[in-house]
This record gives sequence, structure tokens and C-alpha cells, in this order.
Amino acid sequence: MTITLVTGANRGLGYETARQLVEAGHTVFLGARSAERGAKAAAELGARFVALDVTDDDSVSAALRTIADEAGGLDVLVNNAGIAEMRGGSEADTVTGESALRQFDTNAVGVVRVTTAALPLLRASTNPVVVNVSSALGSFWAVTNPQRRQFHYPSIVYGATKAAVSMLTVQYAKAVPEVKFNAVEPGFTATDFTAGIEGGRPVQQSAEVIVRLATIGTDGPTGTFTEDEHALPW
Repeated sequence: MTITLVTGANRGLGYETARQLVEAGHTVFLGARSAERGAKAAAELGARFVALDVTDDDSVSAALRTIADEAGGLDVLVNNAGIAEMRGGSEADTVTGESALRQFDTNAVGVVRVTTAALPLLRASTNPVVVNVSSALGSFWAVTNPQRRQFHYPSIVYGATKAAVSMLTVQYAKAVPEVKFNAVEPGFTATDFTAGIEGGRPVQQSAEVIVRLATIGTDGPTGTFTEDEHALPW
């Protein structure tokens, strides 16, 4: 049985990723800050809830201890938790240091916290995999390409946090070769996270790339950035 942790999974992309992985036969620990919403989501999916705030060291440590105690190990980590506090052209005039720190703390430092806590369990797995949910908004190629949606959509802090996530992925892949680390761009998706912005595709479609990279075999790739079926230039 493959033991998997998905962070930020009580709704949206994380929820759908957890659903598809449960369907694929994984034992999924659904990580969420809210005990009420997380337990409800886990019950709906047939997953297990674990309280997890990626911005809190003690919460992260406790969550990984729970997984070790209840499941005996961890094979797959999906770092999905993320926030975006401001969007659009007005961000340049309104963003604050506090807001930027909060977003980096969740989106990038949160990846470090959870990965560090998970590595002892992952290293004991016969097929350890980490999937980091990134974004083309953190790709120089995408944001400078007029044919891409990201070119037309300023995202100062969120985009920068996702550039950090992609670089973390590469560096972890180099530093920990016994674990496969890959980043994914799930595509612009219609969820609560993108409420008010038209054009998002179904969450079921966007979760597919996360699930595919979360279910690779021992000969699977590492250090990659994938969008749908192809590599995404950085």
C-alpha cells in the first residue's frame, strides 16, 4: 500500500488530487489547517485527516509523527498548500512586506518545512516521491511569452514564490538523489483559489498531472517541471 500525504487538501486542487489518489489505491493523509474542514473532506474521500499547518514547525512535526505512528511510513509527498493574497497590476502599489512574507512562508518555506520533516520517512520507502505544485507564473519563459496567459497577468509575489518552489525542486533532486522530486504546473483551474477570474478549466483535469507525477515508478524522472504531458521551460 502506498502511503501519501497531500498538504492543503481540504478543498480545490488538493482535494481533487487526494480523491484521485485514493481512487488509485493510495492510503492518503489529507493535510489541512482546519480540523473541521479537513476531517469532513477526509471522510468524504475515504482518506485520513491529519492536522497540518505548513507555516508552523510544531504542527508539521506532529503531522509527520502521526503518519509514522498510524501508517508506519510515507512514500509520496504532495506539497500543494499555497496562498495568494494580491493579484493584478495594483499589487505593485499595495503589496506589503508582511504580505510577501506570509506568501513566501506558506508557498516556499512551507515546502522546506514539510519536506525536511518527511525525509526520514521517505528515505525508508522503496519508491519515494515528492511532487511540488508550482506555477508557470514562476517561469521566466512563460511570463515573457506573449502567447502564454501568464504574460498578460502580473503576479509579483505569488509568481516569485512559485519560482522559488521550482528551484527548490531542482536543488532537492540534486541533494537527495534517492528521492524523486518533480514540480508541476497544474494549469489555470476553476477553484475557490481563482474565484472571480474567468476561464479556469475543471479541477479534475488539472489534478491529473499531479497524480501522474505522484504515481511514477522507480525509474521515473526527477528534477523536472511538467505541464500536462510535456516539460515546461523555466
